[in-house]
Parts: sequence; structure tokens; C-alpha cells
Amino acid sequence: MAEIKEFEARMMKTTEVLASQFAAVRAGRANAAVLDQIEVDYYGVPTPIRQIASISTPDPRSLVIQPWDASTLKLIEKAILVSDLGINPQNDGRQIRLVFPQLTEERRKDLAKQVRKYGEEAKVAMRNVRRDAMDKFKKEQKKGDITEDDLKDLEKDLQKLIDDYTKKVDKQIEAKEKELFEI
Repeated sequence: MAEIKEFEARMMKTTEVLASQFAAVRAGRANAAVLDQIEVDYYGVPTPIRQIASISTPDPRSLVIQPWDASTLKLIEKAILVSDLGINPQNDGRQIRLVFPQLTEERRKDLAKQVRKYGEEAKVAMRNVRRDAMDKFKKEQKKGDITEDDLKDLEKDLQKLIDDYTKKVDKQIEAKEKELFEI
């Protein structure tokens, strides 16, 4: 018998990925999550900054990165420079300070576009999950494992699930855009 649970888990994972993408979009305030996507080449292994340094927020507009191994200071600085973060790190020889400038109106609009793009990608991923589910259910019907009525019920349940998760994505997009345009 066909199950919708596995497809629901994939949709939930999609919303989690979207939330982590949104966390990496900086909204004018210092947030350590913007560093989550940046990796440092630490002894030949790509390593997240969190694993080789402590990150603190001394004030709402800056982050301080204090590496546990002083030799990684330059590596962290280089990784931040080549990332798409758009902030120049200030290295004082012991720690790196990132000062987040106030976002301009134009930059806010660009970030809002990026947020909507991430949201649309999440919706496309969910539609792909629906397509995979329907393909599986139709194969089961052809094999005789489920009846045509079961297929219709599964299709209806799946559509309801898609609608619910699409609303969740829309709410995530709306909340992030609201955060971006706060001053």
C-alpha cells in the first residue's frame, strides 16, 4: 500500500533547507548564521568556520571570530573575502571583526529578490516530490497494489500536503522579507 509519509518527510526537509538558506541572508543585523555556508581549507579539509573558531556578537552590527588556532586567522579571512558575503574582514592579528553596514534600499530589494528565488526553488522541489509520488502511486495501481479509488484519495491527500507546505514556504518568505525591510 502506498504511503505519503516518505514524501511528507522530503517536503519537511525542503522547508528546513529553505530556513537555513534564509538564515544565511543577512538582514542588516549581525548573525553568526551568515558564516554557516563559508568553509575554510583547514589542513586540506573544507571545514566550517564554527568548527575552528568561536563566533561572538559584541553588538548588533558586528561579529567577532576568534580562531582556536592562530595559524587559521589568514585562512578564515581569505575564505570570508572570496565568499559572497560582501563584507571586508578586519584582522587585528588575534581575531577577525566583521562590521555589517546598514543595508541600502537597493541592497534590501536585491536580498528580497534572492529570498523569493530561494522560495520558488523550494516550491519547485515540492512539485518534484509530488510528481515522484504520483509516479510511484500510478505504478502501484498498474501492478494492482492499489485501486483507482485509492489512487484518487492519495492524489487528493498529496495535493492537500503540497498546499500546506506551499503556505509554509510563503509564510517563511513573507517573514524574511519583513525582516529585510525593518529599519
